[in-house]
This record gives sequence, C-alpha cells and structure tokens, in this order.
Amino acid sequence: MSEADRKTQIWGTPLQKGVQRLLLLGAGELGKEVAIEAMRFGLEVIAADYYSNAPAMQVAHRAHVIDMLSDAKLRFLVDLEKPDLIVPEIEAIATETLVELEKEGWRVIPTARATNLTMNREGIRRLAAEELSLRTSPYRFADTEEEYRNAIAQLGLPCVVKPVMSSSGKGQSIIRTEDEIAPAWEYAQTGGRTQKQRVIVEGFVEFDTEITLLTVRSIEGTSFCPAIGHIQVSGDYRESWQPCILNPDTLLQCQEIAHKITEALGGWGIFGVELFIAGDPNGKQTVYFSEVSPRPHDTGMVTMISQNMSEFELHVRAITGLPIGNIELIKTGASAVILADETGDNPHFTGINEALKVPTSKLRLFGKPTTRKNRRMGVALALGETVEEARQRAKECAYKVKVLPSANL
Repeated sequence: MSEADRKTQIWGTPLQKGVQRLLLLGAGELGKEVAIEAMRFGLEVIAADYYSNAPAMQVAHRAHVIDMLSDAKLRFLVDLEKPDLIVPEIEAIATETLVELEKEGWRVIPTARATNLTMNREGIRRLAAEELSLRTSPYRFADTEEEYRNAIAQLGLPCVVKPVMSSSGKGQSIIRTEDEIAPAWEYAQTGGRTQKQRVIVEGFVEFDTEITLLTVRSIEGTSFCPAIGHIQVSGDYRESWQPCILNPDTLLQCQEIAHKITEALGGWGIFGVELFIAGDPNGKQTVYFSEVSPRPHDTGMVTMISQNMSEFELHVRAITGLPIGNIELIKTGASAVILADETGDNPHFTGINEALKVPTSKLRLFGKPTTRKNRRMGVALALGETVEEARQRAKECAYKVKVLPSANL
C-alpha cells in the first residue's frame, strides 16, 4: 500500500485487499493470541514491547524492543515498518503520538482517540458519565493528598482509589477504614504508570455480579458475545466463566450501555466492556458502567474454549474488514489464572501432567521470560455441564501447575 493510498483511505472501507502488515504495540499474552490469529489470515506480524522475548515476539515475524512511551522511538518504529494496521495491545503507549500518526494517515485500531481516552481513567469516566449519561459509581479526581482526603470525606467509606493511569490493578485499593486511607494514597502514587499522579476516588457500589460484555464493532455492525462473569482480586483478573446468565431485561441494559460507549469510541475491533450489576437477579436490576478496553480483554481468554470464535479471532476479523457471522457458545467454559509466587528468571512449570488429567482441561502457558509475585504466567481452561463444574475444573487445573524460577530447580 503506497503512502498516498494510505493517506486517502476512507475510514470504514474493508481492508481485506490491502492489509499485509500488522504492528502490535504490546507483546504480552493477549497480543500473542492476536498475532497467531492474524497469521492464520495471512498477515505479516511485527511485535513490539519494552522487554525482549515477550510472548507475542516468540511467534511474530519480527520483533522490536522499544520504549513505547517515547514519541521519537514510536515514530521511528512506524516509519521503519510502515504497518497497514497499528494495533495497541497495552495501555503504556505514547497515545498522543498515535493521535498524530492517525492524522497523518496511519490506521490505528480501533482509533487513536479510543486508545487515548481509555488509557486514562479520567477521560473514559468523563465520556461515560458526563457526555453519554451512563450510570457509574460516584467519583472524584484528586491531584494532592488533601484533595484525596476531601474526596473520601464527600463519598464516604468504603470507597475505591485508583491511579488514573494504571492497569492490572496496580496502585488500586479498597478503603474500608480510616487507617487504610494513608497507605492507599502511597500505593496509588507508586503503583501507577507515573509518579505523583492524579487519582480517581470512587464510591463503593454494592454489586451482586461483575461481568465483561465483549462487544465487536465490524463491517456488519455491532455484535455481542455471551456475557462473561469474572472475579478480580485487587483489580486483577483471577477467573472467568461464560456464560454468565442474566435475565433478559438486565442483558438488554448491558448491551445498550456497551453499544453507547463503543459507538462513542468508534472504529472496528473487539471491546471489553466491564459492568457492575446490582439487585435481585429475579427482579429489577441496575447496571453500572465500570471500564472499557478497546482491545481483547484478559477475562475473555475463556472464549478460547467456550466459543466457536475466540475474542482474538473476532478482533482480527473485525479490524481487517472480514465478516463476523454468528458468535456461538459451544459449551459452558471457565478460565483460571496461573500466577508466579516469587521473582526470578527463565521460569519452568511443574504439575502439567497432573493438570491435564482434569477432564476437558487445556493449558495456555504464556512464555514470559521473568516472574514476579502474582505475575500472570498462564491460564487454565475447562468445560463443564454447569458453570460450577467448569469453574471447579479450571481452578483445579490451574492449582496443579507451579511456576519455578530456574534458580529453584
């Protein structure tokens, strides 16, 4: 594709004929699965991340280790590889640079604006609550400890504090007592993506169910996967299951919210829309918007076993202008993460033989070159006749696998 063609390309036109090269910005476990699906459709895949031998780098055609928060280095990479599709797979990217690159004619997935807004919790929360009038938890933003304490006084305890720029629960705390206020502030300042950063304080929502509604925007319009239930610990995913059965009125509320937020963000691809559901499942329920990721979602790894097309295949189909067709649940499925217990290099796994004796189980070990406490190193997948059976099998499979740094062998 020539530079002139790229710059005059009409947004929304199917790209099947011209797409040849996909640049992944972020090469973790989600990026790895995107790379595999893209290669199945004949795309050339280049993976970039801040460290070498990241999971997607192990399967990509080429790889680069760069600081993706650097405007100059990100521009150099794009100019070097000249990708047809720039696909952010993590949040730690110079998103303002992506906005400029998109203006210059480069294709950013789903859009540079979506990537920029969702990297910062303030941007996406103001879009959802103030522009789209979606129901959210009450919230305040704070730049100083004084403002933070005032926000807690206004919202009351319990509440949740998060850095406006962080991922996987880093810097996030639930504050239930006065004694937890000061430590939560310190953790928010050190656990986010930058130091001395702005935080969001959220009033606590007493919800009964927390779900991810994977929402696909494609040439065929907007499609939804069956709802995924999940459990998070300190803001980080631990297990998920599909389907999460909702009453029809509640499901319709969820789909309306997901449609509004993804339509506002625009572009093609899969979006992970996180929602809180409060109230009696047999009666009237209230749905709250929580967050949205403009890319495959970690809780959606369950779709590698439960659906006819995984979230990764759906993402690649959507961004390349291919049809989606019917998204079907094959059978009730569940996932459970495999975590490291300590810091080390060149990890090895034990217990795989026993884990795979669990009925219907599958393992996906990510191939990360280093470990740290609670780092996600793999995921166990399983099917069941019921959600409870699938969850029990996935957790049993995950429990049997142990991660050992090479020094401990």
